Amino acid sequence: MANEQKGFIGTVVSTSMTKTVTVAVTHVRRHPLYKKQVRRTRRYAAHNESMALSVGDTVRIVSTRPVSKTKHFIVKEKII
Repeated sequence: MANEQKGFIGTVVSTSMTKTVTVAVTHVRRHPLYKKQVRRTRRYAAHNESMALSVGDTVRIVSTRPVSKTKHFIVKEKII
């Protein structure tokens, strides 16, 4: 259990950078006053060494040591 990494499941929204993909992760939560479900999206830059990914693919990203100034996640797997 000590090696568990924080991870997210999201959708690839950009592949224009070399060895980097942008993944949009959507969280749904309930508004405290109005009780309506609110959808929040956060975009993460993730390191992608060799996988052939395209826009719209669903992937699992996990946290890692900083790879660059903005990349703190790596693509662990492509979810079918």
